[in-house]
Amino acid sequence: MGVRATGVTGTRAASARAARAPVALPATLVLVGAVSVQSGAGLAARLFSELPPAAVTTLRLWAAALVMLLIAGRAAARAVAGLTARRAWADGIITLAFGLTLGFMNFAIYQAFARIPLGIAVTIEFLGPLSVTVAGTLADARRASRASARGGAVSGARSMLLAGLGYAALAAAGVVLLAGGVGTTGLNWAGVAWAAAAGGAWAGYIVGSKAAGQRLPGASGLVIAMCVAAVAVTAPGLAAGGTAMFRPRFLAIGAGIGLLSSVVPYWLELETLRRIPARLFGVWMSVQPAVAALIGLAILGQRLSPAEWAGIACVVAASAGAAAAARPAAAANAAEPGAADLESAVHEPTRAG
Repeated sequence: MGVRATGVTGTRAASARAARAPVALPATLVLVGAVSVQSGAGLAARLFSELPPAAVTTLRLWAAALVMLLIAGRAAARAVAGLTARRAWADGIITLAFGLTLGFMNFAIYQAFARIPLGIAVTIEFLGPLSVTVAGTLADARRASRASARGGAVSGARSMLLAGLGYAALAAAGVVLLAGGVGTTGLNWAGVAWAAAAGGAWAGYIVGSKAAGQRLPGASGLVIAMCVAAVAVTAPGLAAGGTAMFRPRFLAIGAGIGLLSSVVPYWLELETLRRIPARLFGVWMSVQPAVAALIGLAILGQRLSPAEWAGIACVVAASAGAAAAARPAAAANAAEPGAADLESAVHEPTRAG
């Protein structure tokens, strides 16, 4: 009996280790990716004392665009040639708009970083994809409600609706807590407005990413959009930074920011999504605002008040809850237009941070 019990215990322990192993690596990749993104943001914010945010945005986007061209430039060139050969001008316009949205998203969040603490800026920006996820959950709830009414059961649809409203209310509570610092020495309305604009652009980016992905193969849409974004911010970047931004030191730092903020997290997120469901990935990605706050404290010395930390926690909790709830609902309504596109919302490798 003792031998059998020991064998069973050992088997259970081995099974538990095996169950944890597939999760440990993806969780580590997500965390490293989050630290990479926010470290790039912190490095950019440190550079603002020497270069204007617009110039740093230009350096970051061009660095990311050049690396992506080296990796997938041929495929992107073939995609452009295909669009031209098919005279698919509508698809070209959609991809162009996708790139312009990406450029503005990065431009806006760097303007916010120059005015308010990193963690607060990323938290406000995160409301963009959160709004898309919550809106998808509510849309799924309405569709389920109509289907349930026909079938005579409405409890599931009601639960989905209440959950969506609850996440929205929790995020709103976080915004109220963060808003308590507006007007103080650490927070101002311009920074909040720029962060909110970046969040709106992020929501638009989610829609554009899905549309471009349906029209162009592989990562071609993202590569083309990154090039468009880099071109779009070049004029304001040059106007703000002038020839100073071409000093070797600034070019090297800009390349580092591009790698940390775009290339490295993109690769890590692709590897993560090969191993876990998008729903779980979305839950884990919700740590981004908290990581940004910690990076802001470590790199920039940005201390937040207890109320601001509570506001960040509310948004993180709302994002995690909405991400956890969205994928089952979306899967149940996969054929429905407008179903929550959680994977696009959370798998955004070129985040503004």
